[in-house]
Amino acid sequence: MFKKGTKIYSIFNGKCPRCHEGDFFKHGFTFNPSKITKLHDNCSHCNLKYMIEPSFFYGAMYINYGITVAISVAVFVIAKLGFELDLLQSFLMVLAALIVLAPINLRLARILWINMFVNFKKETEIEKLKE
Repeated sequence: MFKKGTKIYSIFNGKCPRCHEGDFFKHGFTFNPSKITKLHDNCSHCNLKYMIEPSFFYGAMYINYGITVAISVAVFVIAKLGFELDLLQSFLMVLAALIVLAPINLRLARILWINMFVNFKKETEIEKLKE
C-alpha cells in the first residue's frame, strides 16, 4: 500500500509526486509557523517545479477546509457522545484539536493538492524529460 509509485507513498513520506525521491518540504515536521509550509522550489532529483503556476497552492485551501470540517465533526461527536461533555466543553475540544493538528493539516493539504495534478513517472520517463 505504501510502496513507491503510489500517491499514498508521496503523501505520507513528503516526497516529490513525480519521482518519489526528492523531498517536497524544506523542513521536517515542525510547529514553527514560518517553516510549516516552506517548499523547495524544484525537486532535487527530477527538477519538477513545485509551484506549477502562480498561486498554485491556493487550491489547497479547499482541501484544508475539508480536513478541518472532518476533524471538527469527528471531535465534536466523540466529545459530545463519547465523553458526554456539554456544548461549550465540546467546542473547546474541537478548538484544541484544530490548533494541535494545524501544522499537519497545512502540510497534508499542500501535498494532496499537488498529487492531484502530478503523476508518478518511472526513472526512464524522468530521464527522457531531462533531455
